[in-house]
Amino acid sequence: MPHIDWTPPGVHLQFRHDEDSPLRLTRFVGVAADACLGDGVPLVEVLAVGLGHTLANDRLVQTSIGAALRYRSHAIEDERQAGDTLVLQLATAPGPRAVSVEVVLRAADGAVRVVSTVHNTGSAPLVLTAVTSWVSGVGRPAASTASTARVLDAADWSLVAGTNDWLGEGRWSTTPLRGDLLPDLHESLTGNTPRSAVVRTAVGTWSTGGDLPVAALSSPGLTWLWEIEHNGPWRWEVGQHIDDCYLALSGPTDRDHQWSLALAPDETFTTVPVTVTLGADLPTAVAALTGARRRNRVAHPDNTRPSIVFNDYMNTLDGDPTTAKLLPLVAAAARVGADTFCIDAGWYSDAPDWWDTVGAWQPSTTRFPNGLAEVSDAIRAAGMTPGLWLEPEVVGVDSPVADTLPPEAFLQRRGQRVEEHRRFHLDLRHPAARAHLDAVVDRLVQDFGIGFFKLDYNIDGGPGTDRDADSVGMGLLEHNRAHQAWLDEVIERHPTLVLENCSSGAMRMDAALLSRTQLQSTSDQQDPMRYPPIAASAGLSMLPEQAANWAYPQPDLTDEQNAFTLVTGLSGRFYLSGHLDRMTDDQLDLVCQAVSTARDLHRDLADGTPAWPLGLPGWTDRWVAAARHAPDRTVVSVWDRGTGVGETELRFPELAGRDLRVTTIFPRDLPTWQAAWDATTGTLSVRSTVTPPTARTLTLTPTAPSD
Repeated sequence: MPHIDWTPPGVHLQFRHDEDSPLRLTRFVGVAADACLGDGVPLVEVLAVGLGHTLANDRLVQTSIGAALRYRSHAIEDERQAGDTLVLQLATAPGPRAVSVEVVLRAADGAVRVVSTVHNTGSAPLVLTAVTSWVSGVGRPAASTASTARVLDAADWSLVAGTNDWLGEGRWSTTPLRGDLLPDLHESLTGNTPRSAVVRTAVGTWSTGGDLPVAALSSPGLTWLWEIEHNGPWRWEVGQHIDDCYLALSGPTDRDHQWSLALAPDETFTTVPVTVTLGADLPTAVAALTGARRRNRVAHPDNTRPSIVFNDYMNTLDGDPTTAKLLPLVAAAARVGADTFCIDAGWYSDAPDWWDTVGAWQPSTTRFPNGLAEVSDAIRAAGMTPGLWLEPEVVGVDSPVADTLPPEAFLQRRGQRVEEHRRFHLDLRHPAARAHLDAVVDRLVQDFGIGFFKLDYNIDGGPGTDRDADSVGMGLLEHNRAHQAWLDEVIERHPTLVLENCSSGAMRMDAALLSRTQLQSTSDQQDPMRYPPIAASAGLSMLPEQAANWAYPQPDLTDEQNAFTLVTGLSGRFYLSGHLDRMTDDQLDLVCQAVSTARDLHRDLADGTPAWPLGLPGWTDRWVAAARHAPDRTVVSVWDRGTGVGETELRFPELAGRDLRVTTIFPRDLPTWQAAWDATTGTLSVRSTVTPPTARTLTLTPTAPSD
């Protein structure tokens, strides 16, 4: 049986094909993991009107077109002189409804990134309703002996999936597939496969407003981890098939998102990108995905030298800035060592209630009697970069911009502008919408020396627009892609401008936007006690150097309480707020210590890979821990949210057998927790010595032989 072997650095993929069957992936060698896959699912599945499923179901698999696709050719290309790109050409038999598909796979750091392009090669229109970016079995360990060489079934796998909510981001669960998710149906008696699957989707314009596009399947020795890289609707599903479980990933579909597209003869459609990796366990798979995310990012100075930002919003000015309130905060932020000072929401409005008037983005004259430049000049004079909050994609219903831009510059349904929460939504396919935003950004950069924008996004625009689109879902997909292109152009014009991706906390923390922006506000959660699980889990959805975890110390908190929230900031990219201007010298010294610690941690933040020595955190867990393995040290932040002195044991199997020095790097002047490293078991025992809530940031560094 013909096969294709592709062995770029870090992975090995094997495909099989023949005259009677479509091309399918049969082996995936990843990071310390080698899986032999079942032979039942094609690499690509396509649904179209008049060409549906081969078995009635609502899954992405078992499609007529997928079953009819045949291998035609392949080529290995050298984007980085390493044979890292595989291009596969597939096609159905010639005829009026013929289809060809080009699949492009690029390997990076042990992960594979995939897009597919469908080409209507027939003479009749083809109305697409779903196209997958990836389909494969999940298989069994290739090292299984002959006596155990069976494909694993659902009972062998657990699904690791996450969900977001406003103020409750990154809540992860691990659930056995066999049981409520995929019950044992004994379907073999029917001669058919199951008709359902575990399905997760995002609908509307909040790509991570509920279920997350990152998820994993884990069994002993094998963990699949995937990510759909799209800032709009998507779907992934896990199910059972003929001789294996399977994984299917896609962008928008007709069934889920009102997406369809009529391809005329010789027209094409390209899917959203996805990245897939395979590891021996979740940490190794995450390490591979982390490397791939770094490789896929838009180049920017901040990527490897993350700046320290003070933002006036969280538990501080709450969207009500004025010159009088800001200048003392500017002085305090400079005193503790911030690099950037961001003025958050409200700077553009003369009235306290500004929600439905946004869109012109002109500075208020009542908040800033001497002009916004007085504050931006003070920020620069204090040695910091000025920043501003901006919500570019929306226009308030009472904004003058709502009447000056043409109606076609907004998302529409049946000729009416889409409105949500008293805001209209710009359609970035339209040149007037993009020109408006370009003029805003360029003016603010030129007039006030803005070097940082916090790009917020506080409404969900719904399923899309039917203006100049085959379907509302296709209109939204084109807008999503126009949004990506707009961000690319902003950075091209302003290559040192730093962009924060914030969307009502993290309602749009997807890889499409994170590859183009430098940091992501991980939540709007204002309770420091509820923030640790959000901060700790962020590294599964984004790079450590992008995970902007808020630290908001306050003058009315105890030193331990302030240390608790500052540790939250130190667990990722340090993002500072709080009434520093009202603090005592001793309180400011603690903040200065945290900023100094953050600056030291930032030097290898972009080289680290995340780990969870207590497992992924539960929302109500007493103990929460987040670690980061850097080349020369491991950094771990630990929070105790319980009552009374307690202890826990952190597991670092990858460090077992090594002699390590354990150092508390923050806070240095509060009581030290007890900590003991056991090299034999690879465990770190910690005991809090003060009344919770309490938190510490520690480092584990190899001891020199002379030690």
